[in-house]
Amino acid sequence: MSFQSSVLPNIKKLLSHDRKSWLVIALAVLIISAVVYFITKPRHHEVVLPTVEVSEVDTTTVNIYGEYVGRIRAQQFVEIHARVEGYLERMLFKEGSYIEKGQTLFIIDPRVYEAHVNRARAQLNKAKAQAQKADRDLTRIRPLFEQNAASQLDLDNAIAASESANAEVTVAQADLTQAELILSYTRVMSPISGYISERVADIGTLVGPSAGKSLLATVVKSDTVRIDFSMTALDYLRSKDRNVSLGGAEGSDKQNSHVTITLADGSEYPYKGLVDFADPQVDPKTGTFSVRAEMPNPGRQLLPGEFTKVKVLLDLRTNAVEVPSKAIVIEKGGAYVYVVRRDSVVEKRFIETGPETNNKVIVERGLKRGERIVTEGYHKLKHGMKVNAVKDTTDFTSGQPVQAHSL
Repeated sequence: MSFQSSVLPNIKKLLSHDRKSWLVIALAVLIISAVVYFITKPRHHEVVLPTVEVSEVDTTTVNIYGEYVGRIRAQQFVEIHARVEGYLERMLFKEGSYIEKGQTLFIIDPRVYEAHVNRARAQLNKAKAQAQKADRDLTRIRPLFEQNAASQLDLDNAIAASESANAEVTVAQADLTQAELILSYTRVMSPISGYISERVADIGTLVGPSAGKSLLATVVKSDTVRIDFSMTALDYLRSKDRNVSLGGAEGSDKQNSHVTITLADGSEYPYKGLVDFADPQVDPKTGTFSVRAEMPNPGRQLLPGEFTKVKVLLDLRTNAVEVPSKAIVIEKGGAYVYVVRRDSVVEKRFIETGPETNNKVIVERGLKRGERIVTEGYHKLKHGMKVNAVKDTTDFTSGQPVQAHSL
C-alpha cells in the first residue's frame, strides 16, 4: 500500500473538518459580537418631567377672625326688693312669665303705712287751718297799724306767725308726700319689661330692708343679650393698624366689628352681634381688656349666664395675597413655596406668612399676583427642576377636588 493512497485522504479529510469548525467558530464570534454591540449600543432616553398641580396667586378681600370664650348676660337684670318692712300678702304674677313695666308683682301689708298717710294728711289740714288763722290775723292788724291803732310789735308778731304757719303747711305737705310714697312701696311693681324668676320669699314672710329679707324676685330683659369676653393687650396694639373698629373707639372711618357665636350643640347662631364697647385700659393682673357685644335674642335661644365660643371680626384685609395652606412647606429655616416660572422651571421661594383662614394663608411678603405656585407634588421637586404643570382647580374652601387641566 503506497503512502499517497493511505495518508493523503486522511489529510484532506482533516482539513475539510477543520474548515467547517473554523466557519462555525467565526459565525459564533460574529453573532456574539452583534449581540454585545446591540446591548452596549448607546440609547436615546426620553426625559419624563414630573407632573405637578399649580395654582395662580390672586389678591382678594379677606376677613380675619379671632376666637375667644364669652359669657352671655341679659341686657338688663333687675332685682326686685321690698323697700318697706311688712308681711308679704299677695303675689300677682305667674313665675317665669313675661311681665310689663309698671306691673304690680307683690302686695305688702299696707295698713300701717295707710295710717301714716292719714296722720300726715290730718297734720296737713291742721297746719292749713293755723296758716289761714295767721293770715286773717295779719290782714286785721295791718290796717290798724296804718291807723296807729296797733304797734309795730303787733304787726311783726302777726307777720312772723303767718310765715311760720305757712311753713308748717309746707312741712306737713312734705310729710304727707313722703307717707304716700312709702305707702306706694307696699305695691311692688316691675321697673322693666321682661321675664320674671320664681319668687324668693313666700307669702306671709316678713320682708323689708330691716327684716333681713328684701329680695323678692328678679326680672330679666333678654330679647337682646350682651356677650362679654376678653382680648389680649397684643390684640389691642395690633388693632391700631386694622380696618376694623372695636367698640367705635378708633374712628368712624373704620368698619364696626361684629361677632358670631356657637351654640351648645356646635351650630352657629343665626344672628350677628355688634361690638359696642372696649375697655380703655388693660387689666394688669391678666394682661387682657374687656370687650362687649350686643346681639338680638328674639327667640330666647341664648340664656344669660351660659358660656359660648365667640368669633370676632378683627381685621378686613383688602388686596391680600392668599394661598392654599397645603402649598406651604414649613421647616426650621422658615416657610417656603415652589414657584413655577414661565419656562416651567420651579423656584424654591421663602415667604412671610400671616393669619390663616378657611384652609388658606395670607402671605405678607414673597409672592405677588399672577405667579404660579405648586399645590400638589412638591415633595418630589428640587430648586431649578423643570416640571409639567397642570392647573389645580380644587375648591380650597371646601377642600373638594375637581378635574385638573393641563397648562
